[in-house]
Amino acid sequence: MSISPGERVLNMPREKKAKDERYSAGGLPEGRVKFEVYGEEMIQKRVRLSGNSGRVYLPPDWVDHQVKIIRID
Repeated sequence: MSISPGERVLNMPREKKAKDERYSAGGLPEGRVKFEVYGEEMIQKRVRLSGNSGRVYLPPDWVDHQVKIIRID
């Protein structure tokens, strides 16, 4: 095996290689995307079960304002 100057060879254990393959080219885990959002305030809460759906309570002063919801896990 000949290696040209500037070429690097990495010998990585199989477990580490398998872990790294789950990440996309951008460094984020597969199936995840990065969002950049500009806004006024942020609240982080857990969605709770409400009948056949989920619910998040927000402050009353947020009523009639536009919000964006991003699932992070």
